[in-house]
Amino acid sequence: MAVLVTGGTGFIGSHTCVELLEKGYDVVIIDNLYNSRQQVVDAIEKIAGRRPVFVKGDLLDEALLDEVFTKYDIDSVIHFAGLKAVGESVRLPENYYRNNIVTTLNLIDAMHRHNCTKIVFSSSATVYDAGEVSPLKETCRLGCTNPYGRTKLFIEEILRDVCVAHPEFTAILLRYFNPIGAHPAGLIGENPNGIPNNLLPYVTNVALGRLPQLNVFGNDYDTPDGTGVRDYIHVVDLARGHLNALDYAQTATGAQAFNLGTGNGTSVLEIVRAYEEENGVKIPVNIAPRRPGDNATTFADATRANEILGWHAEYDIRDMVRDSWNFAKITLANEEA
Repeated sequence: MAVLVTGGTGFIGSHTCVELLEKGYDVVIIDNLYNSRQQVVDAIEKIAGRRPVFVKGDLLDEALLDEVFTKYDIDSVIHFAGLKAVGESVRLPENYYRNNIVTTLNLIDAMHRHNCTKIVFSSSATVYDAGEVSPLKETCRLGCTNPYGRTKLFIEEILRDVCVAHPEFTAILLRYFNPIGAHPAGLIGENPNGIPNNLLPYVTNVALGRLPQLNVFGNDYDTPDGTGVRDYIHVVDLARGHLNALDYAQTATGAQAFNLGTGNGTSVLEIVRAYEEENGVKIPVNIAPRRPGDNATTFADATRANEILGWHAEYDIRDMVRDSWNFAKITLANEEA
């Protein structure tokens, strides 16, 4: 029996594969490498001491899904695969609905055909209504301002309906806040293709001299230093949350949502200062206009994950920025050598 990890060579997926392998799970990755690299599989093996099965493919390929479920006797699924850039989703909504929702429907259909009834879904804090006040609880009002967030919310609703129609089916919906950092080994981390969309890869590229400065979008929010406050969580903490969720799914019923965050807010400039101080680098900053739809403050109430999943975040901000820079020095710099 094996765990299928869709999108398993991506940032969060690769760290989760390491945790699964270290805990003795057999892991099968399916990934189309749209925004990741196959060399990540080698890095996963080097860290975990065991190699996952890697299948290059797309969840739009139903025949391939059947082949994978049959050949590897898939017992449960952790579903990361999907497009994830908010700005791009506004420009290309059809791509996001097709790649995120249709692929998930294909995956669910394959699970039904092969009697696989446990799924952990990579959701997002973007499913919460922008008018809700932090700390955000799972009971807060839901609503989205962009196609990316809507795909996450729609998939949550699809999984809820599937669980009602098929009582044997269990879906654990993990709502991430802002994952950053990298594995302490420095061999896997966030390394997107093209110009980064997320804060830490952008900071790292500035530190490496690949980009001239960090654009900070707005410094006039109602926050201590005027920049946006978010709940940054170490990717290893996040990955471990998936193992807790997978374990819980074995006896749980229905669809259940959990926030994965630290419960603390940190501003953009606080992240930049911590990065500079911890790593001895300088990050030039340019204050740019606010981006439409950005909130001043967003952070989690992770009580439910603490109490039910037995999970809590262990790493702090300095761990996150140190591990991010360590990954940059070991892995990203080697790509240019």
